[in-house]
Amino acid sequence: MTFREILLSHLGHRDYVPTSLERLGRDLHLNTKDRRKLAHAARELIRTGRIVLVKGDRLCLPQEADLITGRISFRQTGSAIVIPEGKVNSPERQQAIQIAAENTGVALHGDTVVVRLITGRERDQFRFLKPDERAGRVIEVLDRKNDTTTGTLQRGRTYFYVMPDDPRIGHDIIVDDPMRSKLRPMPVVGDKVVVRIGEWKDRSQSPEGEIVEKLGRAFEPRAELAAIYHKYNLSPAFPPDVIREAAALPSAVRSQELAGRLDYRAIPTFTIDPDDAKDFDDALSLEYLPGGDIRVGVHIADVSTYVRAGTALDREAQQRGNSTYLVGSVVPMLPEKLSNGLCSLVEAQDRLTKAAIFTFSSGGRLKKTEFANTVIRSVKRLTYKQAYALMFEDSLDAIRRLPVPPKHQTGSTGRLLSSLSHEELTSLQTWTRQLWSIAKKLRAERFKHGSLDLDMPETKIFVDAEGYADRIEKIENDESHQLIEEFMLLANEAVARLTRTQNLASLYRVHDDPDEERLDDLRRELAGQGIKVGDLNKREELVKLLAFLKDHPQGHLLRVQVLRSMRKACYRATPDGHFGLAKQDYTHFTSPIRRYSDLVVHRVFEHYLVKFEGYPPAGGGGAISSAGYNIARAESLAEHLSLTEINSTEAERDSVKVKLAEFFEREVEKKKKTRFKAVITDVRNHGFFVELAAAGAFGLVPISSLQDDFYQLNPSGTAFIGRKTKRKFELGRTIEVTVLRVDRQKRMLDFTVP
Repeated sequence: MTFREILLSHLGHRDYVPTSLERLGRDLHLNTKDRRKLAHAARELIRTGRIVLVKGDRLCLPQEADLITGRISFRQTGSAIVIPEGKVNSPERQQAIQIAAENTGVALHGDTVVVRLITGRERDQFRFLKPDERAGRVIEVLDRKNDTTTGTLQRGRTYFYVMPDDPRIGHDIIVDDPMRSKLRPMPVVGDKVVVRIGEWKDRSQSPEGEIVEKLGRAFEPRAELAAIYHKYNLSPAFPPDVIREAAALPSAVRSQELAGRLDYRAIPTFTIDPDDAKDFDDALSLEYLPGGDIRVGVHIADVSTYVRAGTALDREAQQRGNSTYLVGSVVPMLPEKLSNGLCSLVEAQDRLTKAAIFTFSSGGRLKKTEFANTVIRSVKRLTYKQAYALMFEDSLDAIRRLPVPPKHQTGSTGRLLSSLSHEELTSLQTWTRQLWSIAKKLRAERFKHGSLDLDMPETKIFVDAEGYADRIEKIENDESHQLIEEFMLLANEAVARLTRTQNLASLYRVHDDPDEERLDDLRRELAGQGIKVGDLNKREELVKLLAFLKDHPQGHLLRVQVLRSMRKACYRATPDGHFGLAKQDYTHFTSPIRRYSDLVVHRVFEHYLVKFEGYPPAGGGGAISSAGYNIARAESLAEHLSLTEINSTEAERDSVKVKLAEFFEREVEKKKKTRFKAVITDVRNHGFFVELAAAGAFGLVPISSLQDDFYQLNPSGTAFIGRKTKRKFELGRTIEVTVLRVDRQKRMLDFTVP
């Protein structure tokens, strides 16, 4: 046994009494050399929270001392929760512990901490706690998630300080006079900087720190972007060895790479993506078979041919986990030569793909599923707007007049629709309509089986040439998006079923059943807003609720609440099903350019094609090692990729908040104010909150900003009513607002009613 194992075993014995390390060494009859090894093992276990010190120097397991180790997550109010240690993708992870602001100690957001549970009379002080919730007090910081943070350099009366960008860090950081800094260029007040936080022992005093990098002027686009890169440990640049490997790859598909692939280059195949897409992962092909059957191929970029396991390219892609899409910028998982070039399914170029091929009857019934390596040549790169027009616009001239999408980084958008012949345009129209007729049936069947309709409009922020937020566009999940979505879901499900039934070690996209108590809480919250629902633990009641909310004035916000009441989807090495989609089998197969999970699944897919096609392994037993992955390796990857996904999601949300504040600040400066439609989502004593659904923004209308009358809160607390005019601002009402002020530092918006 290792000394780590010896310690954990000894401390876990039922007769163990907490004792010092010195005494423990004597009790275990260790010599001087082994005692040093034991001490080293103990320090490591203490650092990671596996064991803790009580009463000064006595060792014990956390659970034996009402102590719990976990990661702390702050709210803007200063309070926090601690998520006990455990796998991020495990449904059995322990319930979060509530921490009041005054009990957070010297912890910062993301730190690993030790919490002592609060019980008895002390717990009674926490009136906000539910009966089944736990509360605690941070007693030690085991590990700082980050010893640096970003913020704006400011000057007090007698000192300088950095105001952190992250509103969850509730303390300014005291720094030396920047005139003494060795940094060049020297930071000055108003600069965005990186500060290293020093030792912090007393929560009642601000921590001290040292400025280690100047990013630029606060609120300038480049400085704000650099701050997000730093905060989330993102880098748009690749290491030299990765660049060298990418440069050594061919610039086009070579003839020798076509061996053993089904040749789809003469079969109608095309892509449908957003206007500004630069990497094209997926394409659809369409064939009419004798007897009236229709064959649809879902062809996915074969990244695994070029990114081999164990290479520098592979190691870097695995570390990144996925591409991160910030407003006006992307941090790619793969270098541009692959993501926008060799692997991207651009128009009129041979590309290697992996495919799930489905045969449907003329009535849209799925009859057969096949898998293969293919080579394609896309006949057209369509945007969603173009595909939508082809699906529903009968006038070919109107289709030709559609706006031209912007050029992507490879400098080619393919042939313009206006340059296509009558026959070519008619063929495209026929293909998109045929595919939609099948996708529509797949979609209806999916919802019939209980899939939850959680689709919501996306708010997209566009930037100008200097990087400033320029306009906001609402992207609806219309039929052109749904067409692609249904075939991608079908392919993901088919590949997951394949790897499960063949007992191959792989990755799965899992969405666990919701927690019953959280759904009960949601039901009570909805009842408080006058929305009565049945038992939401029954799938049919959830389906009814989501259908009802589609036409509700506060539908967007309430659907977000429904989403938050559910567990997060994650990656796992076991095929545990997807609750939201109502599918037993589900994985990620369709986006290997931007998700490492899909690349792993492609390698397992290739293993099946080479080793087992036509000769399936015997059923039963555990998962079979495949493509170098066994179940333990898959579990480790699943955990890592679930974490990188969370990191990217948080970075993307942060980027949106920064740009929304930037956009609305420019609105404040306008002489003629833009009027935005908004829905009143909450009413408080000091004003009411509104949601600008089209802009994806939330803010407060302070009651003090309404100058036309004296407004009073009604007895039920759901509306403000003017004393003279009787004008009413009530929960759920749609009104028009203009921007009043913007706090860029706190990213808070105030509106008023014109």
